[in-house]
Amino acid sequence: MPTTPRLGLVRREAYKSLSRAPEGDDVAVEEPLEIRVAGDALSVTMRTPGDDRELALGFLHAEGVIQSIDDVGSVAHCGRPGDEGFGNVIEVLPAPGIVLAPERVVGARRGTLTTSSCGVCGRASIGDLAARCSPLRDDFRVEATALSRLCASMRAEQHLFARSGGVHAAALFAPAGGPTIVREDIGRHNAVDKVIGALILARALPANDRVLLVSGRASFEIVQKAAAAGVPVVASVSAASSLAVDLALQMNVTLASFVRDGAMSIYAHPERIQF
Repeated sequence: MPTTPRLGLVRREAYKSLSRAPEGDDVAVEEPLEIRVAGDALSVTMRTPGDDRELALGFLHAEGVIQSIDDVGSVAHCGRPGDEGFGNVIEVLPAPGIVLAPERVVGARRGTLTTSSCGVCGRASIGDLAARCSPLRDDFRVEATALSRLCASMRAEQHLFARSGGVHAAALFAPAGGPTIVREDIGRHNAVDKVIGALILARALPANDRVLLVSGRASFEIVQKAAAAGVPVVASVSAASSLAVDLALQMNVTLASFVRDGAMSIYAHPERIQF
């Protein structure tokens, strides 16, 4: 059955418990996306199709390959609509006079696989990020009650999750007002790349007035992406990893986990959250 990239869902037969006949179920789409930079294959990630331009730009920004949209001449899928596999390869070309440096991605090799669950495998170095990004400034504040409201707002926008139960979400909120960006993907790191990529396209970085909210656990890579984008607060509805906490402490990022029903655990820089 053909996929539906806009919806990110396909129908598959499932035998439900106590059911004698198969029923149609919505299942999240998972397909590979190869990211190329000036003709060189840099990474392959398993993702839910949709917002691929944002995903590619967010990934490259987090890895230090691009600094802003001004570094990019074009970003587009390779091939022609109707070709087999069209939509699963995307190429980023540099702007005139710009030389992109994909070798910044440690361990990048042709054909390297970045799965939807692992982020950028092998990027476990806090020192690498600290070498190219300064700790974030301290002037942002957000009400603790607002974080709980933001969680509820994100949940209401998780349309793919509501139908499939099989995708993660990331959201960027501006508590003082402004547009909210919510993206879903089968990979939680991909969802973060998509929301950061949306800000890159909008020329809205650094995002020092935003909160990044994620539906899964807060890992090193998620804090890395937030710090690179200038996001001062990361909140997750699940747990945080030890390396995520260490990185948040060093980069002056507030990290709150288990944000549910007004409760939370704040592992780094609690001064930004007002009770």
